[in-house]
Amino acid sequence: MSGIPLIITFVIAIALMIYAISKLKIHPFLSIMAVSLLFGLVAGIPLADLPNVIGTGFSNTFKSIGIVIIFGALIGTLLEKTGAALKMADSVVRLVGKKNPELAMLLMGWIVSIPVFCDSGFVILNPIRKAMVKRTMRSSVASTVALSMGLYISHCFIPPTPGPIAAANTLYEGAGQGVNLLLVIMFGILASILPLIASYIFAISIGKRVKDREELGEDNDAEITQTYEELVASYGKLPNAWLSFAPIVVPILLMSLSSAFAMAKLSVPVITFFGTPIIAIAVGVLFALGVLVAQKRTGDFYELTNETLKIAGPILFITAAGGVLGNVIANTSMVEFIKENSTVLAAIGMMFPFLLSAILKTAQGSSTVAITTTAGIIAPMLTSIGLASPALIALTVIAIGAGAMTVSHANDSYFWVVTNFGNMKVEDGYKTQTLGTLVTGIASIINVYIIYLFIR
Repeated sequence: MSGIPLIITFVIAIALMIYAISKLKIHPFLSIMAVSLLFGLVAGIPLADLPNVIGTGFSNTFKSIGIVIIFGALIGTLLEKTGAALKMADSVVRLVGKKNPELAMLLMGWIVSIPVFCDSGFVILNPIRKAMVKRTMRSSVASTVALSMGLYISHCFIPPTPGPIAAANTLYEGAGQGVNLLLVIMFGILASILPLIASYIFAISIGKRVKDREELGEDNDAEITQTYEELVASYGKLPNAWLSFAPIVVPILLMSLSSAFAMAKLSVPVITFFGTPIIAIAVGVLFALGVLVAQKRTGDFYELTNETLKIAGPILFITAAGGVLGNVIANTSMVEFIKENSTVLAAIGMMFPFLLSAILKTAQGSSTVAITTTAGIIAPMLTSIGLASPALIALTVIAIGAGAMTVSHANDSYFWVVTNFGNMKVEDGYKTQTLGTLVTGIASIINVYIIYLFIR
């Protein structure tokens, strides 16, 4: 099969995958694997070759990205459980000031969610949010939205969050290039500017129109908010700011140094070694472990590692399944057909991965699934649609991440975390979280296009 019939078959396959995940509640790993197999069969990949195509796609993804995802998740767990994430948040509050609770929540969410999943990040920071609302007498909804959006932006944009790491690996591998995580991090930071501004404005605006249950007088069992001092006491003693930020900052510095030496055409094996993503993030793990050692809690390390592996496992398998789908696509005639008709897709540029990711996100709920699946689909097409340079690949990761925030609604676990912990009615969750992610997603792709104008 080739040409238009193959494209139509592919669209049907993706629709079937979304239906299986969102309506039939089949696990994304099984849904993606089943669709990959069926699509490979219908597309005409020889039966004798199909098992090898599937196995190669799975193993190549695992061997190149598995360790990085595990280490990134482990950093997040250690920062969460030691109170280092709370210390980072406190540092932001001190910098911004208690009189700007929405801005403080937005920025601390953005920082904390770089290593910590947005769901966990919201739960960790929600007590601070509530304490600040009580202290400042400002809108609870505004601070909820600001925190949610701040967490969401870095969760979809900036490694070592697993989604962007997996997408970067898939796309760079698909283009036959070495993974440049530093470039993804830099573009992720730059592309955060407009969505952060849009999120702040939206949070302030929606906070004037929507109230939570307590503000409406409907919450008779409102939880007693901890003071900041009580919150700190629940962790024992918080680590210092340097130790708290080091697991994130040091890996970025190591990768930056390695890239700088490479650009200067200076070969220093030690710098190159420590600047590779796996080693740089492993160093981040050591610094995060240092926080645990400083608290004399090394006995907890085994259980925390075990807990991390349980969290990272599903992400690893979904990512590998996305690699299978990408490899199946690469072995059909679809890539050749796209090459022959690439001018149409090239004309819409970054909008193509954004729209595909947004469709997947809205349909099935998971940002990580949307990011990894879109990356697997796009990877074989990068050269055909004119996005194969190192900088454009990194920006494509961000475009996919922008789509993966658009939009969060009832089929997304994060929607329920924000709605429930934000003490809002479900209908107000749609007015705040769903509409907010639409605003943030649109601002994000606009920001991506601004960067695109300078690097294309």
